[in-house]
Amino acid sequence: MKEPSRPDLFKDTKKKRGKRFKSCSNMKLYSFAKINLGLEVFAKRADDYHEVRTLLQTIDLYDVLEFRPMSAGGILLMGDDKRIPWDERNLIFKAAQLLKNSHDVSKGVEVRVHKSIPPGKGLGGGSSNAAMTLYALDKLWELDLGKRALMELGKSLGVDVPYFLEGGLCLGLGRGDEVETIEDLPSCYCVLVLSETMISTESVYSRFRPSLTSNPKDSKIIRFLESRRLHLLENSLEETVFRSYPQIKAIKSLFQRSEPELTLMSGSGASVFGLYLEEKEAEEAFRELNKIHPSLLVETIPRERYWSRLHAGV
Repeated sequence: MKEPSRPDLFKDTKKKRGKRFKSCSNMKLYSFAKINLGLEVFAKRADDYHEVRTLLQTIDLYDVLEFRPMSAGGILLMGDDKRIPWDERNLIFKAAQLLKNSHDVSKGVEVRVHKSIPPGKGLGGGSSNAAMTLYALDKLWELDLGKRALMELGKSLGVDVPYFLEGGLCLGLGRGDEVETIEDLPSCYCVLVLSETMISTESVYSRFRPSLTSNPKDSKIIRFLESRRLHLLENSLEETVFRSYPQIKAIKSLFQRSEPELTLMSGSGASVFGLYLEEKEAEEAFRELNKIHPSLLVETIPRERYWSRLHAGV
């Protein structure tokens, strides 16, 4: 099936960009979260990352980023989540600084962030924020770099950053930053349990030991791509996380009672999701799980809808 067309927001001529952004005082974007529908982790690479194969899917949970040009050349960042550093350690700041340094930009920007994606839950909020910063400043600073160039810059910020310049359902290879678009699944209802546990991705990978039988050619993800059967998929990091955090395993067991199409820990944790085809089933699962753990009921977002909803305001 041919992939549906979507507006290519990277294709603006300088003349059009000038018209569109000349009088803009700010740009406001939605920065969506993701879940990993499958994650296979193999041996460590020479660069100390692990070789992975993963399925990435955007969901209808988002932060709001507002960008305001400044005549002075600085970067001013502020946000409403006290758990997150709003300084040069933040990926938004790093993304803006990377663009300024790599393309000799004298302009500055103020970025205000309303956070809804919780940190440390495997939902990619920081990477999504960085990707949207690259996208917004490419427009506001009239750099006209295009998607591929921004994705290459994004790789130096984090392995998930390039993905958010595609959205929808994608295959991530290598470190996870070699992104290939694949045909979207129909939208599913997603119940997301936000465990209070904070898990460090680095610590999970440092404890991960590939099984002796792990073989990149023996892949549940490849089998899924051939059959489109969600129940085949798995997350290789679950065993490692469950050993240290049995409460995460318990959440997955609660999901299994409601018989979702798929239930997995997202990324390196700590959130766990269940996918449902029927809204009624998802609502029932949400009501029961929310009695025990903070939960959300959202939907998966296909690529076309991801791009059509990206702009919250200009």
